[in-house]
Amino acid sequence: MKELIEIIAKSLVKNPDQVSVTAVNDKGVTVYELRVAPEDMGKVIGKQGRIAKALRTVVKAAATRTNERIMVEIV
Repeated sequence: MKELIEIIAKSLVKNPDQVSVTAVNDKGVTVYELRVAPEDMGKVIGKQGRIAKALRTVVKAAATRTNERIMVEIV
């Protein structure tokens, strides 16, 4: 799942080398924290959060196939 988030984020930003994803387990839920360069934050979030919402939807769909509970936070 981490690789999926990284691939999608790296394709959106100007500085793909500054994209990092860390996984944190919290009470049965895996939280993936996506970090990007400050100047790329707007590209990852998108207008009115549309790209962020789409990213979360794709990850949630992939997690459903493996019966995992996953959240994506953009930090």
